[in-house]
Amino acid sequence: MENINDLKKEGSIDAKSRIISFVWQHLLLLIALELMTFGVVLCIKSELGCGPISTLPLAFTIAGDFGVVIPWSVGVYTIVMNAVFVALQVIILRERFELLQLFQLVIGFLFGWLMDLNMLFTSSFVSDNIVVRILILVVGCVIMGVGIAFEVRCGSVTMPGEGIQVAITRVSSIPFHKVKIAVDTTIVMLAVVSSYMFFGKWMWNVVGPGTLFAMIFVGIVVKIVNARIGWFDRVLAYRPGIRRYIVGLARYIYDTKNRN
Repeated sequence: MENINDLKKEGSIDAKSRIISFVWQHLLLLIALELMTFGVVLCIKSELGCGPISTLPLAFTIAGDFGVVIPWSVGVYTIVMNAVFVALQVIILRERFELLQLFQLVIGFLFGWLMDLNMLFTSSFVSDNIVVRILILVVGCVIMGVGIAFEVRCGSVTMPGEGIQVAITRVSSIPFHKVKIAVDTTIVMLAVVSSYMFFGKWMWNVVGPGTLFAMIFVGIVVKIVNARIGWFDRVLAYRPGIRRYIVGLARYIYDTKNRN
């Protein structure tokens, strides 16, 4: 029979391993979120129309700059929208909503915070040259697509925007891709309606040709990148820790001395 202390020690190691795994997974997720938000911000900076999910927060942010609504940043409005998405999931799923999915609030907060941080970093990214603006849009969509591919691969809880789509799919049995199109279209239409309410006109820097381009091109980038990052699973399974390297080095030195 195994000693109880050995069992406790083994359990402690397993718990420690799970904690390290969780931290490592979400450190990689944070990097993926940074890529996503940087891509989103570049699309905004192009002023040709941003990605569908960001159109509504951007419309409210611009309105806030003119004192029409609360003058919050695009990141803060994104956080609010993500919180609404989580609340809608609770209402839609009811008892089927898993408490673990409340972690989406943390992911949504980080996403909004990183958006504001990247808006600050790219404050000088302004150009009247249409070629430069198109280039910024394309680069932004590529970076966003890469970030999304890695974010999905990290295997944590979904982003709130994706979570609401999954919830609707679960209760309606409508295919996910159709729900995604419907949700994205709804957000874009709300942004257009908000633009007319706030400014009395269509805001092309909010919903423009870049919005349609992002809806199509980002998905293509995600598909291409996802097919080429099988190696990332090994990175995700990696368990960082200095202790193993110290032990390994000590063992190597010991074995070398004994051979000599």
